[in-house]
Amino acid sequence: NTSVNQRGDSQIAIVESTDILISNAQDALDLMASVRYLSGCDKFIIQQWNVTEDFFELKTKLAGDVLQKYTNYQMKMAIVGDFDQYDSKSLRDFIYECNHGKQFFFVKDEEAALDALHAV
Repeated sequence: NTSVNQRGDSQIAIVESTDILISNAQDALDLMASVRYLSGCDKFIIQQWNVTEDFFELKTKLAGDVLQKYTNYQMKMAIVGDFDQYDSKSLRDFIYECNHGKQFFFVKDEEAALDALHAV
C-alpha cells in the first residue's frame, strides 16, 4: 500500500507493508519501479522492518548496492526505524554521512522522514 504526502510541489510516497520489501538489489529496483508507477514519486519512505537485516551489515555490500542504484535512477529514500540497536561504528558512520546528504535518510519517525525528503 502506498499513500502520497505532498508539500508544495514535493511529493513523497509512503510505503506501508509488514513484509520485507528489500532483501537484495533486484528487490530494491522492483520497489523503486513500483513506487514510481503507483505514485509517480521519486521519493519514498519505508520502515526498517521492510529491509532485510543484511542491509545493515555493511560487509554484505547490499546497502551500497541499493544506494548506488537509487542514486543512478535519482530515487530518494528514507528508512524509519531505531538504528541505535546496531553496534557497528562503520554503520553509524554510514548513517551519519547519508543523513548529511540529499539522497538517503535514516530517521526515527515518519515526520522526520517527511521533513528530510521534502527538503531535498
